[in-house]
Amino acid sequence: MSFLPPLPRRFMDQGLACYKTLCLLAGTIVLSLSGYAQGIRGTLQDETGKPLPYATIFVRQIGTGTTSNENGLYEVALDSGHYEIVYQYLGYETAVRIIDVDKSFREVNVSLKPQATVLPTVVVQDGKEDPAYTIMRRAIAKAKYHTQQLDGYSARVYIKGAGKLKDYPWLAKRTLQKEGIEKGRVYISESVSDVKYTRPKKFEEKVISIRSDGKDNNTSPNQYIFGSFYEPEVAETVSPMSPRAFSYYKFEYLGTFQDRDYAVSRIKVIPRVKGDNVVDGVMNIVEDWWSIHSMDIHTTRLGIDIYIKAVYAPIEDKAWLPVSHQFRIDGKVFGFEFEYKYLATVSDYKIKLNSALYVQTDKMEVIDEKIQKQEARQAKTTAPRRQPDNAKQLQERLQSGKEITRKELKTIMKDYEKQELRQQKQPEVLSETVFEIDSGAFKKDSTYWASMRPVPLTPEEVKGYQKSDSTAEIEARKEAGDTLKQSKHAGFQPWDLLIGDTYKVSKHSNVKIHFPMPGFNTVEGWNLVYKVSFGTILQDTNKTRLSITPAFRYAFSRKVASGNLKFVLRNKIYRFEVEGGRYVRQYNADQPILPIVNDFMTLLLEENLMKLYERRYVDVLYRRNLSDFVSVEGTASWQRRHMLQNTTNYKWIDRKSIEDYTSNIPVNAELLDTSFPDHEALTAAVSVVTRPWLKYRIRNRQRHEVENSSPTLSLTYRKGISDVLGSDVDFDQLEVGAKHQIAIGVRGRLHFAVRAGTFLNDRRMYFMDYKHFLGNRTPFSTTDPVGSFRLLDYYTYSTPDRYLAGNVYYQFRRFLVTSFPFVRMMGIRENIFVNYLATPTSKNYTEVGYSIDGILRFFRLEGAVSFQDGQYHDYGFRVGIASYLTVNFSDN
Repeated sequence: MSFLPPLPRRFMDQGLACYKTLCLLAGTIVLSLSGYAQGIRGTLQDETGKPLPYATIFVRQIGTGTTSNENGLYEVALDSGHYEIVYQYLGYETAVRIIDVDKSFREVNVSLKPQATVLPTVVVQDGKEDPAYTIMRRAIAKAKYHTQQLDGYSARVYIKGAGKLKDYPWLAKRTLQKEGIEKGRVYISESVSDVKYTRPKKFEEKVISIRSDGKDNNTSPNQYIFGSFYEPEVAETVSPMSPRAFSYYKFEYLGTFQDRDYAVSRIKVIPRVKGDNVVDGVMNIVEDWWSIHSMDIHTTRLGIDIYIKAVYAPIEDKAWLPVSHQFRIDGKVFGFEFEYKYLATVSDYKIKLNSALYVQTDKMEVIDEKIQKQEARQAKTTAPRRQPDNAKQLQERLQSGKEITRKELKTIMKDYEKQELRQQKQPEVLSETVFEIDSGAFKKDSTYWASMRPVPLTPEEVKGYQKSDSTAEIEARKEAGDTLKQSKHAGFQPWDLLIGDTYKVSKHSNVKIHFPMPGFNTVEGWNLVYKVSFGTILQDTNKTRLSITPAFRYAFSRKVASGNLKFVLRNKIYRFEVEGGRYVRQYNADQPILPIVNDFMTLLLEENLMKLYERRYVDVLYRRNLSDFVSVEGTASWQRRHMLQNTTNYKWIDRKSIEDYTSNIPVNAELLDTSFPDHEALTAAVSVVTRPWLKYRIRNRQRHEVENSSPTLSLTYRKGISDVLGSDVDFDQLEVGAKHQIAIGVRGRLHFAVRAGTFLNDRRMYFMDYKHFLGNRTPFSTTDPVGSFRLLDYYTYSTPDRYLAGNVYYQFRRFLVTSFPFVRMMGIRENIFVNYLATPTSKNYTEVGYSIDGILRFFRLEGAVSFQDGQYHDYGFRVGIASYLTVNFSDN
């Protein structure tokens, strides 16, 4: 249950709005909420009388943890009884007090001594392995056991998060003032949740109470609480307990200290390569148990520093679980400097052991074969030989109380998990989370919070709450007086026709006026696209949505008005589309050139790369998910196609080296004349897409796919149907494809895509029916970097024959510029890529390139060289643009 909070990405991406989210997202974990007038209270300090802030106080009998405040004050409400109270502070000796509680609060002030760390007889010698490695090998070998030793637990979580904006760019001052954000003001939120875990993958959380600034109620701590450091990764960061840890970290033994009856080794964690997704600091490991005792670590995410302290306790002397966490997050992004502190405590632990695996710690002596060679040989002689039913035998060995090697322990856990996976009804589901907010969670008043809060608020935090409450009241009044106003303005305004806006017309319906999109091409000259859309939810239960979008287009040079109407009905099971009208289209239906890029190329560089034809058409699409792993799609299209010619020579810059615009007729190596007469075409296609190993996470009964958990495999059959509705095409095309992303080596990512196909029949075809590829001859790369080319001409190698296209894209953790830590911390990544195309005329066209990704979060720089039959052909540089930035510019 140890955790590392993921960086609030929206803060990085959206600046002002996300600063608020950062301050409102409080961290997580738990505390008893009793309103009793009895218990213990006091002060924790060191030997000099200096207060110890955020020290951990753990009540052993009831599995409850809390912390002192920044002044060292603490208070724990308890029933009458006899208690063992454990006081812990990182770097200090643990103190234990036996206390009797009866009818009132007892004052118990505790002074802690600095921790005495000693080196055992085994110390680091020249040429010898550091003892930290054998300690970590044992801890890593037992990590999976720790994740499986409990059948379940329940607990209560108290969270307090406080953050403030320390500085911001002066240009943002007015916007911040409108949002009610002030420099130096503390934003605070608190929440209390009851959490429950049921092995192997179900988490439940019920939020009992929340207090924040009244704007953001999404304070669920699930992603933090359930991110265990015993797992290979925590919030995308490699854990020091991961089986791959030795590839990412070096370890240094700092000594051993005694905590009550436990010997605890201090291990310094040192990243082999500094940057994101790794930690540095100290992890304390309980010897013999090989579990986490506490940690004081640091990590970074895109240049933001995250400091984590956590203290664990032996719940019922059976399992070490976290009882308190502290977080400090400091960063400066785009001129916004912020500080965020997070405190979490856990109380009322109730655990249920997994009887199939659990053994008393002193019965399991984990042997490190690399160091304890003789003991390992002796253990192997007593170990049972592996038989087909080895899982049961290995479990019996685990329960035998004899010595066990690291490899045997790993085998036990691997076999056990395989056996359980076979018994699960939904093996593809990795985790299930149920999140619920109690109806009265937001109704608790300040008296309630004062009575249950384990850590008193600071004067800054009290002031922050007062301002937040005042702001929330003003916002509530605004919303109550204007519940129907959803647009930027007070209803429709005439200028909305020029700048666009959205209007909510009912609870589930809205109308949107899209921003008019002007553009330019040599066929139409200047053109204007104007769209209005209507959207509504037809069925609330399965979220069936209907959208209707008419579009109007006017070509000023052709003096032609055109348009279309699109109808979409969709939910999570199916998608149905009908679209028809009169409109221009690129010969490649995948539209490799964005209109805005074509505008730039044509008007400024005098290169009219976009080639268009006109069609009167009706398109129908139906896509359905047959299961979680298989979907099918059917399409049909009737078109009356008309060839277009250039109608204008208008340009902003007249380059003397270029005489005129090129023809609108594409150039192709296999079809010498790609022009065509007016004709009708009826085409249809059927596709099957499967992701056979797809994994899911379930949250509140809704499935969410785990990204890159399965390759995507596809099979497509496309047919040109002759002599129906006047159709003048006759062809058959078959294509298979695969696309995936996998982890390779130390933090490397390999992306690949491959498509292969052939035309079984090409009796009657026109150029737009050929197989086209995602080429690029502009300085910008706006398509998917995996599946597209950087230097390939758009239509030269289009084919009605056999073809094979492959793309490989490898992302490095550290390569050239990313050898510098400050570059990696900015989110910069380096990639190499290879693209290949085989058609009858392409001459084994190959591209080899290098790119730097993540520049300002949105861009990448690319350089590529192309070859044909191994001979140099061309080179070029490209600026890649994130696809989500280009989606609004995709209409022709």
